[in-house]
Amino acid sequence: MRIIDLLERKLGRFAIPNLTLYLIAGQSFFYVMYLTGKLERSSTYFSADLLMAGEWWRIFTIPFDPPRSGVLFTLIAWYFFYMLGSALEEYWGAFRYNAYLFLGCLITLGASFLVPAYPISNAFLAGSVFLAFAALFPEFEILLFFILPVKIKWLALLTWLGYAYQFIFGDWTARVMVLAATANFLIFFARDILLNLRQGRRQIAKKVAKAPRKEQPLTHKCTTCGITDKTDPEMDFRYCPKCNGQYGYCRDHIFSHEHKK
Repeated sequence: MRIIDLLERKLGRFAIPNLTLYLIAGQSFFYVMYLTGKLERSSTYFSADLLMAGEWWRIFTIPFDPPRSGVLFTLIAWYFFYMLGSALEEYWGAFRYNAYLFLGCLITLGASFLVPAYPISNAFLAGSVFLAFAALFPEFEILLFFILPVKIKWLALLTWLGYAYQFIFGDWTARVMVLAATANFLIFFARDILLNLRQGRRQIAKKVAKAPRKEQPLTHKCTTCGITDKTDPEMDFRYCPKCNGQYGYCRDHIFSHEHKK
């Protein structure tokens, strides 16, 4: 993240503190306008087709497009978005948190040109914040349905599995949306992901090295001199029929040994 460090030194003073709160306030404004009938629900939609048709102002409505759900679910969504987003801002600092969300908006904006007629939502904002929080605080517990305590890492795993299913079995639009929803996370956490992969390989190698190795049984061994077919691959070995038992001998001792009785 050297680029982020450099940008923070030069542009850190322009970071917007409490960005999550401003985003929720903007979404709340438009949500109330929709509920009261002052605006059409499509007013904050964004698609590349609308942008190319001259509605350039829709670029700025992407982060303020409210959830497309009922009041109760929307309030719960805003609550978690604020809780997780505020924690990320406190952990990263305002500039990095701003950069994370801004990068997600830019990627989604660019991805919309691959599916120009598809209306883009800002669900990626909350989704990417959730994945980032889960990566940094995997043991954090939340009350699922306000009753069941669940560690956030398991919910993140389900989210990744859902994204994987959409990417593999979904249509082209679904694949583009999955990439747009996860690209800023993958960019920000690329170094951590690579380090974890390398550490995982090292741990596997250590376990393999420490695992007890079974000695391979010797195929042939001379009873007299002790050489084997491993120490002397060119040697011929024979078993003496006059010895009482399975006694093998090299060609130098097959006729000159004392028989075992």
